[in-house]
Amino acid sequence: MSMKQPPRVWVSNENPQAGDILRVRAQIEHPMETGLRTDPATGQIRPRHILNHFEAKLDEALLFVWDPGTSIAQNPYIEFTFKARRSGRLQLLWRDDQGATLSATKTITVR
Repeated sequence: MSMKQPPRVWVSNENPQAGDILRVRAQIEHPMETGLRTDPATGQIRPRHILNHFEAKLDEALLFVWDPGTSIAQNPYIEFTFKARRSGRLQLLWRDDQGATLSATKTITVR
């Protein structure tokens, strides 16, 4: 992936009480090129290069899956919520249509 920065990840509370709803916000730097635009400098079609999979897990438990398409803007932002039931490692994974992956983690400690 052509990224200059690691993903930006924010969790509303990394030390919640059991039962609290946590909000996760994440943004990744990615061109999200649809393959439908022409490069003005060369006149050639820019090759398709999009994110096509995102998943969030708490340890091995799958929390959320998203399979974005071509209509998603450059540098995609995603937000989701989940209920804090136990402590664990929140793992976020992005994959693009060229096979590149990027991940980020946060530790959640339930009090």
